[in-house]
Order: sequence, then C-alpha cells, then structure tokens
Amino acid sequence: MKKKFQALVVEEKEPKVFVRSIRERSINDLPEGDVLIRVRYSSLNYKDALSATGNKGVTRKFPHTPGIDASGVVEESRADNFKKGDEVIVTSYDLGMNTDGGFGQYIRVPSDWVVPMPEGLTPQESMILGTAGFTAAMSVDHVVHRVDASRGPVLVTGSTGGVGSLACAILSKLGYEVRAVSGKPDDGFLTSLGVKQIISRESFLENTGPPLLKANWAGVVDTVGGDILATAIKSTMEDGVVTCCGLVASPDLPMTVFPFILRGVTLYGIDSQHCAMFRRQALWENLAAQWKPDNLAGMAQTITLNELEACIDNILKGWIKGRVLVDLG
Repeated sequence: MKKKFQALVVEEKEPKVFVRSIRERSINDLPEGDVLIRVRYSSLNYKDALSATGNKGVTRKFPHTPGIDASGVVEESRADNFKKGDEVIVTSYDLGMNTDGGFGQYIRVPSDWVVPMPEGLTPQESMILGTAGFTAAMSVDHVVHRVDASRGPVLVTGSTGGVGSLACAILSKLGYEVRAVSGKPDDGFLTSLGVKQIISRESFLENTGPPLLKANWAGVVDTVGGDILATAIKSTMEDGVVTCCGLVASPDLPMTVFPFILRGVTLYGIDSQHCAMFRRQALWENLAAQWKPDNLAGMAQTITLNELEACIDNILKGWIKGRVLVDLG
C-alpha cells in the first residue's frame, strides 16, 4: 500500500471556477522524478497565490498542488548525488507551477532541481528565504559586483514584500545604506531590517515626468515594475545598477533611454526560475553565511497547511508583510 499524505489541491470545477481544499493524496499521484522528498517546510509567494486562484499564466493543468518552494528530507533517490536522509532545498524550475509543489507533504522531482542544504541553514530558515530570498540574493549579487557601499544609498521598492524585505535585510547586513519605497504605513518593520529612510509610494511618484531626475541612488532593487521602476531608473547615479524582478505594479516601463545613454545606468533582469545550478548553489551558500539576515526568524509568520486559505487571499490583497512559512508537519 502506497503512502498517503496531505496536500492543498486546486481544482477547476467548471471553466474559470476554481476551488481549493486540503485532500489526501497518494505517492502514486506524484509526477515522475528521481528524488522523492518528504517536505517539512514551504513558503507562500505571490506566484503561489496566482496558481492557487487558477491563473493560467502560471499553471495550465488542474487539479494541481501549488508551492514553488520546498525544503525537507530525501526519502527515496535514484540519483547518485543524493541519498535517503539528505536535507535539501527545491525552488524554481517548474515546481508548484505545472509540477505538484511544496503545499503537499511529498514532492517528486528531477535531481537536477535539488540543492543540498548548505551548512549554516536549517530547513525552516531556508524556507523563510525560499524563492523570495533567492531572488533577493540574485539582485544583491548584481549590486555588490557593481556598486561599492561607499558610493551612495541603494533603493529597494516593494520593500515590505518577500523579495523586498529580504533585499533590505541582506543589503543592510553588507553595509549598504538602504532606502525603501513602501505603500504601507511604517510600523517599525522596515527599520528593524536596517532601512535608513522610508519613502512613501505617493511622494516617490510625485515627479515622474522628466526623462532624467536628480541622481539619488547608486543602486536599485526593484520588485514591482511600472512607474516606480521607471522613476527609480531616472534617479539612479552615473554607472549605477538597477535590478528588476517583478511586475505587481505594471509590466510596462514608461521611460526613455536617457538614463542608459547619458548616465551609463545598467538594468539587469532577474530570472530566478532558470538560474544555472552552479550559481544557484553559490548564492545559497552566501545566504547561509555572510548574507544571512540576523533577524531572519522575526521576518516570518508560521502557518499550517490548514491556514493557507486565508493567507492566499491576503497576499493577493497586499496585506502580507515579510514572509509566510508553511509548516507541513
């Protein structure tokens, strides 16, 4: 008799009508792969909420179990580089999109998706970081290779979200002066991450018209896109670096090329889904060591599988600060 486990399952009951429920599933239900992992922790990301509400741009096939992040213990392996009992991380690739993901107590995936748990991280900590922390690390990596901390402040947009808050914490730990754009009132959360100045979204967008604005930032980590990204680029210093990883505000970029050709600003796109494994492992090693935020545990709320429903709705409404850690038991 094959093992049974609990999972969040999203079903399309009729065209464009999706229902979520916690259901018992069997190991036999899982897709092919050479590593079977008992999931201990996952995390909730905006993309998970899109999948859980039937967004066909994220997930095409239903019924489906979302969850683009998972950490846990290898239970079975046909791969030479993993054995039973190994603690591992899986993020990105197709996990939680069209491959059943971390909102189930088991996943089965190809071994080339799996990262060994780096020394210095617990399974819980790895999922407080998760895709959000890894995306933040990819962004920070571009900043630190192009901008010395002495050159000037680094701006982070969408700063109370998962990627933004972790970028703030990492940059602050590395000695950068962090300034943050936020649409939420400050309750001390961003200050606790080391942010030196909080700029309201409204004031940041007061003067967006000119093709170039006063140069204020040596670097920018943008997580939202749209007018906020355009304004950030226009106000970046000469030879500054800007990273872009999100589009929650807009996928459009309403601006001219002047910041690029008159100030030498570089814009990097961040694609954590297809990051090469050698770089992926190196960045996870950084996150386990010198880039690991000091207050990591305080950046997350912990929920169970049964509490996911409300949090999915809340993240879509923009009500979540920091990270949501999902304990799979």
